[in-house]
Amino acid sequence: MSTLHLNIALSTPGHLRSAWRQPGIDPRAFVDPLHFTRLVKIAEDAKIDAVFIGDSPALPGDIASAPGNALDPLLMMTHAAASSTHIGLLATSTTTYSNPYELARRYLTMDHLTGGRSAFNAVTSYSADAAGNFGLEPLAKAARYARADEFVGLVVRLWDSWESDAIVGDAESGQFADRSRIHDVDHRGAHFAVKGALPLPRSPQGRPVIVQAGASEGGKALGSKYADVVFAAAQTIGHAVAFRDDIRARAEGFGRSPDDVKISQGLVVIVGETESHALQRELQLRDTIDYASALRGLEAKLGAEPGSLELDRVVELGRIADPSTSDAGGPAGFLSSIRSLVAQEQVTARQLIDRSASGAGHRLAVGSPEQIADTIEEWFAAGAADGFTVMPADVHTDYELFAKHVVPLLVARGLFHAEYPSTTYRGNLGLTSTLRSEIESS
Repeated sequence: MSTLHLNIALSTPGHLRSAWRQPGIDPRAFVDPLHFTRLVKIAEDAKIDAVFIGDSPALPGDIASAPGNALDPLLMMTHAAASSTHIGLLATSTTTYSNPYELARRYLTMDHLTGGRSAFNAVTSYSADAAGNFGLEPLAKAARYARADEFVGLVVRLWDSWESDAIVGDAESGQFADRSRIHDVDHRGAHFAVKGALPLPRSPQGRPVIVQAGASEGGKALGSKYADVVFAAAQTIGHAVAFRDDIRARAEGFGRSPDDVKISQGLVVIVGETESHALQRELQLRDTIDYASALRGLEAKLGAEPGSLELDRVVELGRIADPSTSDAGGPAGFLSSIRSLVAQEQVTARQLIDRSASGAGHRLAVGSPEQIADTIEEWFAAGAADGFTVMPADVHTDYELFAKHVVPLLVARGLFHAEYPSTTYRGNLGLTSTLRSEIESS
């Protein structure tokens, strides 16, 4: 059996954002650089492939009750690079409100600074609050993904604008670079116009890793066309297998090998020394949840009418927006995951909130280290994922328990590496550094 990849999220106080209410937790840790330096060291000591931070360019709507991802992800990861040597650094940036030339230069700069460990998580921003921060109106889903396709295609072309042998460095002749091997983009499209090449050459891993999360038609097209890693959400193995098969088939349609796109399933974990300890911790974490607020958030993400759901009433499939026909509700991956679950089981709104770690959509695994390792092995063996992005429910406890107790079990089972196989993130994923600019024009 091949080995899986593991990313781990740095979100503070954890994927369960109300976890900051637990005793002994510093509510200001979400902006403490020493806190994040410690988390990166724990992950690198466990030989985790990459640390990940999500982002939205807006103040969270529920900031009165919980912190969000506050620090700029790219600056945060650059800071983390100084205290690490092998771990991948996966930062999130929006294609909706960024400039492709500036973003391409920043991520490639970080790739040089880290020796080939940077990764760009491309997201499309849909919230009205984010749009307002840039003096714009929110874009419809189709428009967001049309812009994203042009954006990511440009970023790839910019990263590939220098051929690998463009630097000559001939002191005797005085030729530093062969300009014929540095290619201007000369792009003028529906959303962007970019003339030149980047001012810096290709990086140690060829180019930064591209990560994408999106289960709408636009999202799946973008991910299968450009992404090295596609971040997914699923509550059932069947839904996860179908999604992975779909992305791999789409990748082939773009002339790619299906093995060149890795599916990373999101997994929220609550880890205990024993099963009873984990279940006790789950109850303690649930006590921090404001269910009234979580219910309102769940209605919004499901595209349900405000006030139409009750905590202890079964959620009907007809109340959930269909991501294939609607621009309403939350991300398509969340909607698809929850629709698949509701179609198979009778679940109440409270159960949805609990099972998806306060309603965020990803599967929640609660148990001892052996039980968490078992569920990872089961999904991996079933072909549901190439790896997992682990999101500790409480980063102050579950993060370290996962790294120090679950990872060694996966290593012992031959499912994960005991040492980093490469010095680059792309190498650790088993991916090539081949030029792929030709995909942009396909």
